Amino acid sequence: MARSNPAEAVKNLFQTPELKSKLGFTLLALVVYRLGAHITAPGIDVRALIDFFQNQQSGGLLGLYDLFVGGGLSRATVFALGIVPYISSSIVFQIMTAVVPQFEKMQREEEGRNKITQYTRYLTVAIAVLQAWGYALFTESLQGAVLHPGFGFRVEMALFLTTGAMFVMWLGEQITERGVGNGASLLIFFSIVERIWPSIGQTWAYMQTGTTAPFRLLALGIVMVGVVAGTVAITVAARRVPIQIPQRTMARGRQRESAKNFIPLRMNAANVMPIIFAQTVIVVPGTMAQFSKSATAQTMAEYMQPGTWLYFLVYGLLILFFTYFYTSIIFNPIDIAENLKKQGGFIPGVKPGARTAEYIDRVVTRITLPGAVFLTVIALLPIFISDLINVPFRFGGTSLLIVVGVGLDTVQVVQQQLLIRKYDGFMKKGARVRFRDRA
Repeated sequence: MARSNPAEAVKNLFQTPELKSKLGFTLLALVVYRLGAHITAPGIDVRALIDFFQNQQSGGLLGLYDLFVGGGLSRATVFALGIVPYISSSIVFQIMTAVVPQFEKMQREEEGRNKITQYTRYLTVAIAVLQAWGYALFTESLQGAVLHPGFGFRVEMALFLTTGAMFVMWLGEQITERGVGNGASLLIFFSIVERIWPSIGQTWAYMQTGTTAPFRLLALGIVMVGVVAGTVAITVAARRVPIQIPQRTMARGRQRESAKNFIPLRMNAANVMPIIFAQTVIVVPGTMAQFSKSATAQTMAEYMQPGTWLYFLVYGLLILFFTYFYTSIIFNPIDIAENLKKQGGFIPGVKPGARTAEYIDRVVTRITLPGAVFLTVIALLPIFISDLINVPFRFGGTSLLIVVGVGLDTVQVVQQQLLIRKYDGFMKKGARVRFRDRA
């Protein structure tokens, strides 16, 4: 198949009124989000916060949170909590849906799904209030960060940040409903991309001052291109399990030949979640050492500093563990086998029912291993290379997978919209969609 012209594909975006409206709304919502991310909370000395975040280790828990909110946490903005409370709530109910039979039953019905969405919003408010109160206590612990500390400041900060988190949640839902792509993912995507530019400028300054040699930056660029290419490949990689579904026609009782299809089993079904879980766990010793004077916590933090062999070992093992753990939660071979059996479909050479579920589970277990190993490499290699070359620009595995994954999903959504309108998309030029006239 011939490739479509990218310029023509971009032109087609603005020739589709519906898609043009969705793109415009998405861009407007992202602009509003970034404007709100620069409105500072009252009674805060931002300079003290910025100094703290600049002096702390980049792998800290607060640094990871600050990455997802586009630096709003280090500047104490109205959107300092960002979309993280909503994502945390969604993950909680996603896990509960997989382990609690009542929620699993609700997920299968439209009314039940609406109730789960409502419960997710309620939990988001609770998480936002707790995080906002904790953030108020954290800012009070910093010397000179709060102008008038006390109970009144904590209540004011809790209301300020919780309101911002609720607005961000609403904005993400509006993007999902009226825009292009997943709203929550796009907000995190935009926050991460915004943080890249200051790092690039700082890296350029390092090269001008002679701190970093140009050939090292060239080597870093080559590694980045290779890592991005590998990330794209592993994100779209999938094992196609062939299936056959009989198709019957009502005319004269004839039966058509079985339709051949496949079940795509993604190599990286867990996506970026294992890295996020692993990062959340591995930064606990360092976070405890920051807020505790315990000698044991200080010793553990020294051994678990980013760049040490123990850090790489534990981090890698955690990623491997959480990859299998999260895949087992979101992927249920029994449901797939039951749905396939209800449709009269089957996998060639495999009996329907329990044998099909066992076969799918065995395939998923095998393809998850190379996906988990690749996630480990993606997470550790950028840290190792950045420390080796001595550059301030870190392209961590978490941010890289989020950027690549969200980018591919958004392009796919736009592609589908173009194909519906019978325009050539970004990927391949193919046949037009044709509709048969029915008598």
